[in-house]
Amino acid sequence: MAESTACPVFQLGSARYDQGSFLGRLRHFVDIIDPSTLFVSEKRLKECIKLLDDYKHGTLPLGVSDLQLWEAQKIKQAIIHPDTGEKIFMPFRMSGYVPFGTPIVIGLLLPNQTVVSTIIWQWLNQSHNACVNYANRNATKPMPASKFFQGYVGAVTSAVSIAVGLNVLIQKVNKLSPATRMIIQRFVPFPAVASANICNVALMRHSELSEGIDVLDNNGNVVGSSKIAARHAIMETAFTRVVLPMPIFVLPPIIMSYLERLRFLQRNRRLLLPIHGVVCLVTFGLSLPVAISLFPQISQIDVSCLEPEIAMATDCKTVTYNKGL
Repeated sequence: MAESTACPVFQLGSARYDQGSFLGRLRHFVDIIDPSTLFVSEKRLKECIKLLDDYKHGTLPLGVSDLQLWEAQKIKQAIIHPDTGEKIFMPFRMSGYVPFGTPIVIGLLLPNQTVVSTIIWQWLNQSHNACVNYANRNATKPMPASKFFQGYVGAVTSAVSIAVGLNVLIQKVNKLSPATRMIIQRFVPFPAVASANICNVALMRHSELSEGIDVLDNNGNVVGSSKIAARHAIMETAFTRVVLPMPIFVLPPIIMSYLERLRFLQRNRRLLLPIHGVVCLVTFGLSLPVAISLFPQISQIDVSCLEPEIAMATDCKTVTYNKGL
């Protein structure tokens, strides 16, 4: 019985862990962002896809365990987009978000930022976020390149404007001591990144609001395209993008301001940057699965809440849609 609890019977397209609970989603997304999937070879990926296809068509070889099937699905979900069926470019996969995003976070949190360095790090951060948002979007409807460019420019502009504006404002407050000013400046990236992340998601996925996203019945058949479901998907994703940077940009400044007062680090200043990097990496690694676990990726919505034409097209009480990540 304990073995079946640890490894439930495999069901194609289903999650290994209960998606109705936060803990189940957390365990699911810890799998999704597992950096080890970045090193999966093309041969291994093809083997996983074939194994899942064999299961689907009832031609699975004898001796294949449920654990092997869950592992195959984990690898496929980490690398292949669920809507397009294409490989997601490695730096823009959710499993690559922490490894490729941590150097940018370290740069954003460096003390004594100049206007130029603030612009560069905010630009790099929003460029990375824009590509991650696009790569992990709901792709049931095509998105023109012009829409991507508009969203990208809007996100970068908002992030840079807020960050530079706050830094200039802090510099002009004469009552603050240099030490207090430096501590406050370390918290500037959070409001800049959080507000820009909302703009980033909204602008990058704006076409979903005008065209809708596909909603599926219990059998996985497309019932129709819903703008209401798209609005739910974007609002949920935007909320996670506000929660995500909160611990990343708030905890490291607090931790580092304490560590920098230690005599050992005052005598060994060269260790500050490596320690800062480790603090950012750990915080980022813990924050990401928590933030994206707030809502299921494959979400359900009552048909009664959707457009009348969709309600008339199905007998199901609820339909599902890919929220995106």
